[in-house]
Amino acid sequence: MMQLKKYFCLSLLGLALACTPKIESEEFSLGEVDPTSYVAIGGANTAGYSDDALHFRGQQNSFVSIIATQLNQVQNIPFSSPLLSEFSSGINLNGDSRLILGYKTDCNNETSLSPVRFSASGDGNALTNVFSDGPFNNIGVPFMKAIDVNTAGYSNPFYARIASNPASSSILQDVQALNPTFFTIQLGEHDLMEYALSGGTASTPTPVNGASGVGFDGSLNEVVQTITSSGAKGAISNIPDILNYPYFTTVPYNGLTLDAANAQSLNNVFNPLGISFQEGENAFTVEDPNEPFGVRKLVEGELILLSIPLDSVKCNGMGSIVPIPHEYVLTLDEVNIINNARTGYNSAILNTAQQYNLAFVDASTFYNSLNTGIVYNGVSLDAEFVTGGFFSLDGRNLNPIGHALLANEFIKATNDKYNSRIPLANATSYPGVIFP
Repeated sequence: MMQLKKYFCLSLLGLALACTPKIESEEFSLGEVDPTSYVAIGGANTAGYSDDALHFRGQQNSFVSIIATQLNQVQNIPFSSPLLSEFSSGINLNGDSRLILGYKTDCNNETSLSPVRFSASGDGNALTNVFSDGPFNNIGVPFMKAIDVNTAGYSNPFYARIASNPASSSILQDVQALNPTFFTIQLGEHDLMEYALSGGTASTPTPVNGASGVGFDGSLNEVVQTITSSGAKGAISNIPDILNYPYFTTVPYNGLTLDAANAQSLNNVFNPLGISFQEGENAFTVEDPNEPFGVRKLVEGELILLSIPLDSVKCNGMGSIVPIPHEYVLTLDEVNIINNARTGYNSAILNTAQQYNLAFVDASTFYNSLNTGIVYNGVSLDAEFVTGGFFSLDGRNLNPIGHALLANEFIKATNDKYNSRIPLANATSYPGVIFP
């Protein structure tokens, strides 16, 4: 049904300029920023989780590590991340290794490029506690919600590996121990993502309002109030529209393509239920317990998750004679729940930035620009799965180029707010998707 377009890596051409007046190098400055103790707080992006796993290459190229690299061009600062071994296969919550791009044979015996696992299993040793190797400035914890930041003994294997005391410490407590002078915060994505990744079958997103540990605004306020109490300055990001990530947009709702004979066969089955098909493009069928016969066709605006088993779609009639299970679909009502929560979170983030006089990073607008595509240093980038050059192979987290571009958004906001002149990263010097 779907084929991956071949991605061509573009080379940048150097331009030789003759008879050009000599221009003095821009003088870098920290302005009001004191990066003596730069601490990064956040979820998957902050940790460098990508390709559906925590692994060395992703950690090394996280946007916060890139920010630290750019700060080091102005002043030498310590910035340590809890790196896995360079030779580790990576690990995710299911015990799987990271994804790489390789060749995969489908149920039709057709072989094509596709994300595949680097190895049969992930690196279980990667989750061993490494706190004694710290202190770590990167307190990025994949799958962390805003309401989790001050939870004592927070049960998350990615926090347990860096926690001062996995049984009793909290992320906020460990952050405080670092005495931050400068910080970056990116929170709230997983407060939405857990529900979205489940196809709306998990508990609904964190309430916008409520006390710390209950509501998003109270939790965020506690984090920022605690960190800024000693005068630290920082940058905080809002939340992009996660439903525009390739994980939710790659499989179209109307991707069921039928010839005349197959359309007629389905009509013989479904016409008595009030459902019809035609030759050409059709919406997939989906389970819906609210319908009289428990099945209906998807409508425009509903989303199919990238977790759907595509071999079942190609060869076993899923989405046609066999309705797609709810866990692989977001309905219009579920889309609205996610969008409304994100709107509330982003309002709270902006208010917090203004209340505590922080640099505000409009990541939402930046990500939206990828939907139509941008050109950076002569390289075209967009939000397409695999070929777009921005997202990693899991379709929801960034690749190193994407991280460098996000780092630049943080740096620009910091420069604007704190009168600094921190240099931007050259995003095209970072790797994208690696093709075999």
